[in-house]
Amino acid sequence: MKNKVDDCPCGGDYAQCCGRYHSGSEAAPTALALMRSRYSAYVMDNGAYLQATWHRSTRPAEPIVAEAGQKWLGLEVRRHEADGDSAIVEFVARYKIGGRAQRLHEVSRFVRESEPGTEDQPRWFYVDGSFPEK
Repeated sequence: MKNKVDDCPCGGDYAQCCGRYHSGSEAAPTALALMRSRYSAYVMDNGAYLQATWHRSTRPAEPIVAEAGQKWLGLEVRRHEADGDSAIVEFVARYKIGGRAQRLHEVSRFVRESEPGTEDQPRWFYVDGSFPEK
C-alpha cells in the first residue's frame, strides 16, 4: 500500500516527481515540470523553492507565505506550449479557504535562461501569469 506521505501534490510519487526539483538535485527540464513543481511547492508551503524558481525580473522581494486556512485540492493542466526558450502553461488549481471552494485559472509564462554566474546551466523560471476568467 502506498504511503500518503509519498504522494506528490501534482499527482505522482513525490521522490520521483517534484521532490527531486524541490531538493535541488535536479532542475525541472520543462516549463510544464516547473509549473507542476511550483504547484506542489504552494501545497507544501515551500516558499524558498517558489522564490528560487521565479524570474528575477518579476520575483517578489518578500517570501511567499500560504494564506491561513488555505487547502489546495487539485491541479488540472489545460495546455502547455513551448517555443525554444519560452513557454506557456495554462492550468486550473482548486483550493478551499474559509470553507469555500475557489479556482485559480492562470496562463503562466516561463523562460529558460541562466542566472548570472551560471551561464552554462540554463533553467526554467516562472515569469508571470494572466487570468483568462477575469
